[in-house]
Amino acid sequence: MTDFTYETALSTLHEGAVRRITLNRPDRLNAMNRALIDDVARAFDDANADAGTRAIVLTGAGKAFCAGDDRQAHVHPASEAEARDLVLAIQRATLAIALGPKPVVGAINGWAVGGGFEWAINCDFPIWAEGARGFFPEVSLNLFVTGGVTALLPALVGLVRAREMLTFGDRYDAATLHAMGLAWQTASEADLIETAHATARRLAQLPPLSVRAMKRVLGATATPDLRRAMDLETEATIAGFMDPETTRRLTDF
Repeated sequence: MTDFTYETALSTLHEGAVRRITLNRPDRLNAMNRALIDDVARAFDDANADAGTRAIVLTGAGKAFCAGDDRQAHVHPASEAEARDLVLAIQRATLAIALGPKPVVGAINGWAVGGGFEWAINCDFPIWAEGARGFFPEVSLNLFVTGGVTALLPALVGLVRAREMLTFGDRYDAATLHAMGLAWQTASEADLIETAHATARRLAQLPPLSVRAMKRVLGATATPDLRRAMDLETEATIAGFMDPETTRRLTDF
């Protein structure tokens, strides 16, 4: 079996052609620094290219899935070029998860905040631990969301609810997200990983040609403007980074 190790992520192949990618900054609640952003994109690109992998589980080590931007490690872009490079790196991770050919099961534990919430939404079959929570703080920070969620969220929960979630930054528990249709299933913390792996094994046992075609075609028809949405998100996020008000709000968050 082929395993891959990155600076901030682990990628291990398990029985049944299931690969588990684990965000591995547990001391920082798997908060996003540039290394983690790049490693997630690389890990998914490698998994999608690996012949032995037929389904992928994405989870976080320790007490959280991903607590959003790492405030301690945050380096505010000094120029528009630096901001664009950072935002495009974030979007590359989404492209590898959401538009990669292989099905992705999310095992969302603890907090999924901002970009971490985006990665949870990017999964094809998101399973949330019963105690998990998610929210988007971006608008309150004078920033904008990425991850294609301006297209994905309305498709999943409707335009009005998506507007609420993205604008106000309210916090949602797993039961509420399940009722919305944003969480595919919920599971106890103790059963989360096995539930995710059982789902991934079911996917891995199906014919890969039809499974991958279903992911591709459903994505193209349900969210046909996903790439355009991501382009617009990129420009809005860059504009936020360039506004001095953002630095003040990030410092105070």
